Amino acid sequence: MVKKKIKKWEPDNFELEMTTHWSFPIRGDWATHDAKWRGNWSPYIPRNIILRYSNEGDLILDQFVGGGTTLVEAKLLNRNIIGVDVNDIALERCKEKIDFEYPNSGNVQILKGDARNLSFINCESIDLICTHPPYANIIKYSEDIKEDLSLLKIKDFYAEIDKVAKESFRVLKKDKFCAVLMGDTRQKGLMIPMSFNVMNIFIDNGFTLKEIIIKEQHNCKATGYWKTSSIKYNFLLIAHEYLFIFKK
Repeated sequence: MVKKKIKKWEPDNFELEMTTHWSFPIRGDWATHDAKWRGNWSPYIPRNIILRYSNEGDLILDQFVGGGTTLVEAKLLNRNIIGVDVNDIALERCKEKIDFEYPNSGNVQILKGDARNLSFINCESIDLICTHPPYANIIKYSEDIKEDLSLLKIKDFYAEIDKVAKESFRVLKKDKFCAVLMGDTRQKGLMIPMSFNVMNIFIDNGFTLKEIIIKEQHNCKATGYWKTSSIKYNFLLIAHEYLFIFKK
C-alpha cells in the first residue's frame, strides 16, 4: 500500500492560545487533516487542549471521535489516545487518518463503543478527555444507529449526556481535565442555550469549571436566504461555540 504524501506535519507559526476567545479563520490542513467530516472541529482546538492540559506519554480519551481530528493531534504530539465511536463509517475514517508514520509518536487505539458506557476503560485511568459531542440532532451522523446521540431531540439528548458526564468523571484521573466543545441552537426564533445546559450537567456530576472559552465560527456569513430571513424574522446567526474545560 502506498503511504500518504504529507505536505507538512505542523501548523505554520503556531502559538498557544492565551485568552478565552479562540478564532481560527484557517481551519488547518497539516498532516492528514481535512474538513470532509461534517461538523468536525479545527485541529487547532485539540492541539491547544492537548499541549496545555497533558504531557507526552499521557493517555487521552475522545469518546465521540468522529472524523479523527483528535487522534491525529494526539499521535503527532506523542500522547496515547483511545478513540471511541458508535459509527462504523467514522471508525473506518479514523483508521485512515492515523495511518501514517511519524517519529516519537503516540499510540492510537480505535474502539467501537458508546460514550455512555465505557466499561472497557478502567476507573481513573485517563489523563485528559478531549471531545466534541454532537449537538443533539442539529447534524445527524447516521439514520438508524440506536446509540447515536445525534438522532435525539434536545430534551432526550440532555438525559443521555448526563450518562456521558458520569462515565467521563469515572474514567478521568483526579485533578485532570475534561474538555468539551458544545454549541447552541435556535427554535421558533428563540435561543436554546444547549451549551450551558450541558455545562451544568457536567458540573452536577462532580466536575468543577476551569475555563469557558468562546470559539468563533467562520462558516456562518449572512448571505442569500439566511440574510433575508435574519432581517425578516429578526434573529442573529449563531457564530460561536463554547469550549468548556472541566477539572475533576
